[in-house]
Amino acid sequence: QVHLVESGGGLVQAGDSLRLSCAASGRTFSSYYMGWFRQAPGKEREFVSSVSWSGPRIYYADSVKGRFTISIDNTKNTVLLQMNSLKPEDTAVYYCAAINPASARWPRPSSADYWGQGTQVTVSS
Repeated sequence: QVHLVESGGGLVQAGDSLRLSCAASGRTFSSYYMGWFRQAPGKEREFVSSVSWSGPRIYYADSVKGRFTISIDNTKNTVLLQMNSLKPEDTAVYYCAAINPASARWPRPSSADYWGQGTQVTVSS
């Protein structure tokens, strides 16, 4: 079992920054890749970014490349998502996920085995 707890969402203006944090716990969390997905109202959940606990395997959706940065704090078992130059279209509930690295469904949401509760990010224009 893997337990994920997100924090850091909020309401900001376009062009501002936010940092999301996801604390992971459980016996086997380090065997997963960690990722962020988001779901806007009326839309399907979509992939944002993922990273392996060792660091070298990092991926971003095209829509966030150059603006978002994912990182790992191994001392705190935490995954961070630094979001810069936010746009209104980034408004969504952001979910932390533990992704099965062997899944053929990556980067679809169905590749994740565990989810956090979600944190709301709202970007006003």
